[in-house]
Amino acid sequence: MATKTKGAAPRHRLLIVDDEESVRLLLARLASKGLKAEVQLAGTCEQALRLARNYAYDAILLDLMMPGIGGFEVLKGIRADSANMATPILVISAREDIEINDRCIAAGANGFLVKPVEQRALEIAVKSLLAGRGKSQAG
Repeated sequence: MATKTKGAAPRHRLLIVDDEESVRLLLARLASKGLKAEVQLAGTCEQALRLARNYAYDAILLDLMMPGIGGFEVLKGIRADSANMATPILVISAREDIEINDRCIAAGANGFLVKPVEQRALEIAVKSLLAGRGKSQAG
């Protein structure tokens, strides 16, 4: 359970989706520490879609290469029908390929990082997405 301290900035809620537990935990640690975010984890495509339909997040970090329906279908599913249709989604993949990057952006991703992800790159990418979200909600 997250605790709030007096005068503390509100914590952002992130959903981290990756089929590898070690990667989920690493991303969660980086996000909790560097971004002071509250994180929720999903290890399967189905779990990710269920959480995205039922809970609103400030940003979603999504692995692309996952068993089952795969990250592309999760991305499309979130954009088509969920509480997070407009939530920024950062795709994180071991595959560095401009065609895959373009395909993700066309499917609704807001950004793309290649594994292994460095803490500073993750912080910059997520902060940028969160700042953009705040501007679009204000306007």
